[in-house]
Amino acid sequence: MRITGKQLVAMGVAAAVTIGVNGIDVSASSSKVTSVLPSAGISYALTSDSVSLSNLASDSADTDLAENSDITETTPLASMLQQNILNDIQKATGANITIAEYDEANAETEAQMTDEEKEEELFKTLVIAQVNDYVNVRDNPSEDDGEIIGKLYDDSVGTFEEEVDGWYKIKSGSVEGYVKAEYCVTGDAAVELAKEVGKRIATVTTTTLKVRSGPSTDDEVLGLVPIEDELVVTEELDDWVKVSIEEGDGYVSRDYVELSTEFVKAESKAEEEARLKKEEEARLAALASAKKGTKNSTSSSGSKSYNSAGSYTTQSSSIGSAVASFAQQFVGNPYVYGGSSLTNGTDCSGFVMSVYANFGVSLPHSSGADRSVGAAVDGLANAQPGDIVCYSGHVGIYIGGGQIVHASTAATGIKISDASYRTVLAVRRIF
Repeated sequence: MRITGKQLVAMGVAAAVTIGVNGIDVSASSSKVTSVLPSAGISYALTSDSVSLSNLASDSADTDLAENSDITETTPLASMLQQNILNDIQKATGANITIAEYDEANAETEAQMTDEEKEEELFKTLVIAQVNDYVNVRDNPSEDDGEIIGKLYDDSVGTFEEEVDGWYKIKSGSVEGYVKAEYCVTGDAAVELAKEVGKRIATVTTTTLKVRSGPSTDDEVLGLVPIEDELVVTEELDDWVKVSIEEGDGYVSRDYVELSTEFVKAESKAEEEARLKKEEEARLAALASAKKGTKNSTSSSGSKSYNSAGSYTTQSSSIGSAVASFAQQFVGNPYVYGGSSLTNGTDCSGFVMSVYANFGVSLPHSSGADRSVGAAVDGLANAQPGDIVCYSGHVGIYIGGGQIVHASTAATGIKISDASYRTVLAVRRIF
């Protein structure tokens, strides 16, 4: 049987993503970090052949076990293996194949793949940490000679480059180095795990997106979502995507969202130090701002007065507790889409933004963007008053006792709810 050059290349392409990453024996533990963690950072969009690496933050420690920061890069999929694959094909078959022919065959092969197949091939190139806390990333594959240059936290993700004597060389965010293979999963084992640790996200690309009760423009509008907000995807149809918002589960048109799978990435040692310094500076600035206080304000009707942020700040209470107490006095005030007035009407992110503004902290007017502010906390079990609790298309402020205060909907206004009333995407700590 005659095999053409393109067929040989296609065979090589199919093997490319498995060379060096399959059949690797690894062991892993699976408990969670108990304090501060990074937030999501690596985004895999199936609309391109590259890996987009975006934001994160982290914690510290000095054992061989992971975390993240704020950088965007692009790493070509398996490009480092390309020439080796061509050399192997030439040795095995005698076929002299150029990189241009390889790329053409690769494009043809990918064009025939379903989105699910493309996603699985991408996931095979991941290295996913499975540890109690984090695994150190070192500049050399050795605990004795390798300097610690970053951290990869539990369930955090990097892209596989090569294996060296029981170490994986990875690229994750701005960090490129080596992690112990025994603390990570890659290859086929990473495919299913990636689906568990990654979040499928729909990012709004239109000014105001209508979320409907069903997958049709004839269905009623459940709620509105602003541009650049991020929604968790629960189901994907041909032309519609099912997402979760404060008003309930609904559907949005694929034409107005960009879909991606989001993972947590590593944080370099320098980025961690800079982040911790920035957090401390923000804490001190907020403390000074809150202590200055503001005059008691009244609503537009003059029927209710509100205490200043400074009046809640004492030597015996944390700034986070002061934030929570200050926020609660606005319960009962109205919800207004796009608003940011604590007295006359605000939406969820406007509420969080305006509360924190009284403590000298500038936050974005976006529930999606709030998932990247401050430092990440590992779940509600570790939340403290003042922490920001993020949901799909929604955000609130933790007040303790398993509760949040938030600008909920137009029907309910600003209210207090159980923090676990919906699936929590992230908990972020400013102070």
